[in-house]
Amino acid sequence: MGRVVIIGSGLAGLSCAHALAERGISSWLVSPQRSERAASVLAEGGINAALDVMGEGDTWQQHFEDTMSAGRWLADARSVAGLCHGAPDVVRSLIGLGVPFQTEGGSLVQRPFGGQRKKRTTFVGSSTGKMLVTALVDAVRRHEAAGLVERLAHHELVQLAIDGGACRGAWVRDVRTGELSGLMGPVVLASGSYGGLFGPRTTGSATNTGDVAAIALAQGVELANLEFIQYHPTTIPISGKRLLVSEAARGEGGRLFVTRDGERWYFMEELYPELGNLMPRDVVSREEVRQLADPANDGHIYLDMTGLSQAVWESRLHDLRDELIRYVGADPATTPVEVEPGIHYCMGGILVDEGHATNVAGLFAAGECACAYHGANRLGGNSLLGAIYGGARAAASVVELDLDGFADVSGDAPGDGFSRGSADAEVALDAEIAEAAFSALGVVRDEATLEQGVKTIEDVAGRAGTARTRRRAQLALASLGCALGRRESRGAHTRSDYPETLDDYRRTSVVRLSQGKLAYELRAIASSVDDVSLDEWEVRA
Repeated sequence: MGRVVIIGSGLAGLSCAHALAERGISSWLVSPQRSERAASVLAEGGINAALDVMGEGDTWQQHFEDTMSAGRWLADARSVAGLCHGAPDVVRSLIGLGVPFQTEGGSLVQRPFGGQRKKRTTFVGSSTGKMLVTALVDAVRRHEAAGLVERLAHHELVQLAIDGGACRGAWVRDVRTGELSGLMGPVVLASGSYGGLFGPRTTGSATNTGDVAAIALAQGVELANLEFIQYHPTTIPISGKRLLVSEAARGEGGRLFVTRDGERWYFMEELYPELGNLMPRDVVSREEVRQLADPANDGHIYLDMTGLSQAVWESRLHDLRDELIRYVGADPATTPVEVEPGIHYCMGGILVDEGHATNVAGLFAAGECACAYHGANRLGGNSLLGAIYGGARAAASVVELDLDGFADVSGDAPGDGFSRGSADAEVALDAEIAEAAFSALGVVRDEATLEQGVKTIEDVAGRAGTARTRRRAQLALASLGCALGRRESRGAHTRSDYPETLDDYRRTSVVRLSQGKLAYELRAIASSVDDVSLDEWEVRA
């Protein structure tokens, strides 16, 4: 039986490999680094599931409604229904793998998180991502020992083997030796965010360069909703990136304030009394930008965690406290911390259907590199869920293929156009792309800043000496093109020149390469809330 090629070994890749192995199907797990260094380990706050352990009457349908509402009704409703309906089983399976989720008195506990009406975020202190990766790494290692998973460590994707509109494998390179290998089989892309386009302005891993999405775009794979880039409202600049102050801090009682006339003003609580500091991230980030620009304030945003109890710090947020003491030099239990919005998550990516298939047969995508569940704005706690559920859902789709029907790719090596070339020689150009993309795709955008970004990046592309940098510039241009085409404000996409949310734009922004040029369309969303039968999902249980 043939193997499946999985590009990426974070939570989505691990989940996919594990799900395939449980069905007796083997895979290659390809990544330039170990799973323990994937961006997944940086997720702190928790994973959502309507388990109703807090006695609030929570249901998966309410989780569905909160997810669709936060995404401003831009996600495929059938995909979101599958995610929310399947979430409790995901958490139960993780418990079965040994994840030590937080308990009190022997019972599982869940915390509140932004944009959600119920306490449904299951967590392990402030190290949830790290613990989930550890559990899935252990599970996959058992499959490695059984010969069902073969790791290709320190390898990167060079080119997809696409022929006649179908993907039949991938070419990967050993980053240490430069040796190319052709891998035959269906491909699942699980490579994480394209946040690396923005350089040090992101909370994610510096290795999440977006190169895989750029390769896919260059080879005719459709990408979508690239304009929706989530700014997390509580980040701190540190060397080379931004330190995330988890939403868990606000879930446990942290409060945002500005200083006005010498007094603290807890603005979120006054302006948004329903959810206060736990409004969706796009709302909080926009409000912070407004407060920073208001001359009545002192020009700084602070997160006040001094009211949290010692028990909360010790049992739920100890890692976060240690990080802040280490990087900021102040104890958040006694001193408010200055924060600002920072790029955190890309809602857009490789466009997939309910089964995580792309527009290219034999090619799938899962995790943050895929555009699937989050619409215009992601709920906190849905990223870990989307990665694990999405990886397993992609595996279920791959199982339906004839794995023995994939042709050998050994005689079809990549040409010079896909050679990575000397990345070191392009560092300055990468920095120009990052600066231009960040300046254009801020919390608030307008046509002038977006057009200037396009002009700058087109100039960089003309000076690029490697295919890698040209592809990266093309991905950045695709993001700006999607933002220019969406002449409204929705979720994480706010345009000062088009402030209204318009029904005509409740469509998916799709971009693809056509005859060497980027082509855009606003496409009808695959399904809406009206298309989701709750009875059908209950039958699936």
